Amino acid sequence: MNDMLNGIPEFVEAVEAGGFSAAAARMNLSRSAIGKTIARLERRLNVRLFHRTTRMQSLTDEGQAFYERCRRALDEIQSGEAMLESGKREVTGRLRVSMPVLFGRRCAAPLLLELARMHSKLELDLSFSDRVVDLFDEGFDLAIRNGVLRDEAGLAARKIAVHRMMLCASPDYLAARRAPRTIADLDGHDLIVYARSGEAKRWALLENDGTAVDYFPETRLRLDDLEVIADAAASGMGIAWLPCWLVRDYVAAGTLAPALRTVSSREVNVYAVWPQTPHLSLKMRAVIDLLAARLPEVMD
Repeated sequence: MNDMLNGIPEFVEAVEAGGFSAAAARMNLSRSAIGKTIARLERRLNVRLFHRTTRMQSLTDEGQAFYERCRRALDEIQSGEAMLESGKREVTGRLRVSMPVLFGRRCAAPLLLELARMHSKLELDLSFSDRVVDLFDEGFDLAIRNGVLRDEAGLAARKIAVHRMMLCASPDYLAARRAPRTIADLDGHDLIVYARSGEAKRWALLENDGTAVDYFPETRLRLDDLEVIADAAASGMGIAWLPCWLVRDYVAAGTLAPALRTVSSREVNVYAVWPQTPHLSLKMRAVIDLLAARLPEVMD
């Protein structure tokens, strides 16, 4: 009975990672160790679980049926552990969190560090990147993502805040170039745009009557750092579409001002995303609940 789970976690990881090598990387083991563990499991069960070639492994019919039951069993064990953990008063353990660079630094990280100060046994690994990480392949417990979520199997999500956006420029620029009055007027202005991999992001705007407009700015200035965009706009180089939480200090200092008062922006949602599980651990729930409660006030 004590040996029943031997090799099961390695087997499930090999299936879900897509091979022995990927499973070994996830579990900090060698590929040889994974292969030997699964071979021992096959001998114990007296069945072949994988078809093996020199380049890949694929499940046999018996392996597929066994995997489905093993996955359910491990889910139940994890649910039981999470249920017990949720009854503890202390938030403990390690949590790996990915978040966008500037948003993470300005808005999310200060809240999470505050939580870490409150719970001395909570271990936080915070990663700052504007790319969309793969939670499974890269071993993240949680990611903070902005905008429309991609359809990804096996992930759960919760909306935790919204970005309010503003079209803004320096007062000197608006005085010299005459402030735009409509969305169409933007075509005649210098625009500064956030872009990744050379692709400029659309501006999600609203007409006076509430009509949604996806405006695709034509520009010679495409930058992948929001803070640099704000600095460029403040120096008089054009109009930018930026989050209010970033623009707030510039407006207070008088270096940026609203560029198009008759037009508003559609809100951009902020989500917490994590691998789906029947029961959230106490540490995960603490982080998500804190972000949902505090981010809106930080971002106003």
